[in-house]
Amino acid sequence: MAAPALVALAHGSRDPRSAATIKSLVAEVKALRPDLRVETAFLDLSKPTFDTVVDRLVKAGFDEIVVVPLLLTEAYHAKVDVPEVIAAAMARHEGLKIQASRILGMETAFLEVLDVRLRDALKEARVRELDALVLAAAGSSDPLANQSVARIARTWGARHRLPVTAAFASAAPPATGEAVRAFRAEGKRHVAVASFFLAPGKLPDRASELAIEAGAVAVSDPLGAHPAVARAVLAR
Repeated sequence: MAAPALVALAHGSRDPRSAATIKSLVAEVKALRPDLRVETAFLDLSKPTFDTVVDRLVKAGFDEIVVVPLLLTEAYHAKVDVPEVIAAAMARHEGLKIQASRILGMETAFLEVLDVRLRDALKEARVRELDALVLAAAGSSDPLANQSVARIARTWGARHRLPVTAAFASAAPPATGEAVRAFRAEGKRHVAVASFFLAPGKLPDRASELAIEAGAVAVSDPLGAHPAVARAVLAR
């Protein structure tokens, strides 16, 4: 029996950098498993859509698909959007089995990627000293999703023996600028921000702008296409 196809399902964005980054990440996944059929799809705003990819795979003879949601927190998109598109696709194709893995989530292995991205940002900004960190994420109306960000922020801060605050680009306080200003009010002058986003886009850009305006010494790029993230996709 042939192995199921893997569909890496991302949210999508109007920012073309986002889709390009997701596709680069999926290329890393393909490089790790060249024997596996791996496709990229998006829930909204980017192409190809999930329906388009499913139709293509069915035409190619696949009757089983595993969907890995490229989402960092267990919020609305994971709980509602992903199950809905899967149910609709299965209803359109009799005999097709589609199973979703758990979301990509916030793996502790991703902290290594955060460190790489932040070191690059610090080097570019010529910063050698830090006395506080802010972990910037998307934010959600779901408090459990925000708590998962706060937990991994504490783990990250403990690794570096620095105070850390989780901040959010939408839906929940504090915003990145507020988090940076709070540290500066305590007398901390070298505050860096790590972008715990999968790809560039409107929210990471906004988080970065607010952080720099508030006096952050550096803001990292999002996780992006990195082997550690690709390995996590395959592990799902």
